[in-house]
Amino acid sequence: MNRAKRTRRDFLTLAAAAAALSAWPASAETGRQSDADLAAFDEVWETVRDRFYDPRLRGVDWQAARARYRPQAASARSRDETAAVVNAMLMELGASHTRYYTPDDPAYYQLADIFSYALRRRGLDRVFPGSEVTYPGIGVFTGADDQGRTFITGVVEGAPGHQAGLLVGDEIVSVDGGPFRPVDSFRGKVGGAVPLLIRRTAAEAPTAIGVTPSEIHPNDMFLRGLEASARIIAEGNARIGYVHVWSYAGGRYQAALEELIADGPLKEADALIWDLRDGWGGAQPDYLDLFNPRAPTMQVTDRNGKTGKVDVKWRKPVAALINGGTRSGKEVLAYGFKEYRLGELVGVRTEGAVLAATAFLIGDEGLLLLAVEDVLVDGQRLEGVGVAPTIEVPFDPRFAAGADPQLERAVQILSRS
Repeated sequence: MNRAKRTRRDFLTLAAAAAALSAWPASAETGRQSDADLAAFDEVWETVRDRFYDPRLRGVDWQAARARYRPQAASARSRDETAAVVNAMLMELGASHTRYYTPDDPAYYQLADIFSYALRRRGLDRVFPGSEVTYPGIGVFTGADDQGRTFITGVVEGAPGHQAGLLVGDEIVSVDGGPFRPVDSFRGKVGGAVPLLIRRTAAEAPTAIGVTPSEIHPNDMFLRGLEASARIIAEGNARIGYVHVWSYAGGRYQAALEELIADGPLKEADALIWDLRDGWGGAQPDYLDLFNPRAPTMQVTDRNGKTGKVDVKWRKPVAALINGGTRSGKEVLAYGFKEYRLGELVGVRTEGAVLAATAFLIGDEGLLLLAVEDVLVDGQRLEGVGVAPTIEVPFDPRFAAGADPQLERAVQILSRS
């Protein structure tokens, strides 16, 4: 593949491969760790057998898969190596939303919080006392390229990484003198300055940036990121509103978006850019009603004079941004946005990950995201296909130094509308 054509999805895929190659050094605890990891392998295998959406397991001989991969799991020397074996087995199913995560990955915590309601019945309190899901981090998405370099592919607004001035495209060379680990690099360092060595352009020498990690509550971080992302971009005589929905896994994100449009900083915008790139899905199809000009908005006022709006509508021009990290319910929104001609869809094809999933805690150190229902959209299968943009704008984020050609193209389009 031409390197210049890579999307963010490629970097996330390569990141998973890179993680699979890293192993913890052997220690006196290896035997006990191996027993726990083998038990985790067995639990994942059984959960897939009993709960995967297709009882025929998409034609995969699951017993034979167990026979092939279990000896590898038994000889794994670390949690990372076990996870790599489990995910190699899961990949044989060729299904989205089917992956095993460990506490080394921010996704482990983010999914635990997203699915916390279901996981409360499955032992969430055992792993996270009081069902409070947190992890030490800086609020960025990263991926590795084919040279093993780690790049920032997303920066959640308002999170520590954003506050420190990190940009999409920054290469993370090291953290506190060691290799970058998205969670472990910040354990025991919350509230203190941690030096990141980053390279902003390919030609420049690495420079140090201090970042102060926080104890991240995933759902709250994504909500604050949505709210903090809202801004007006002036382009000529046009005022273009922008908002990034990092996660749609819950109605409060849509409610926050409606508030930003009805009475927040986006109220006076002439047009809107709705950023659906990266993060998590979970959106419901009726969220598109936000752009239905043929339905009313109602304002209500209580006896104390407090007012609120019901069924907020955006009746001005709008464009949506998508990429290879646009997944799940966001893809359903992208499909409807395009199919019913609500505006231009700018970027590159979405991930094609549209099976419905839930999460299962595996032991005390694992989480299985598993596809449990098949999904068709208007009778069409988006799984493995995705949604193509109406205006294709490739974006290689490496050394982008904060530049965003997809956003720039959307601003250009809307400033002419």
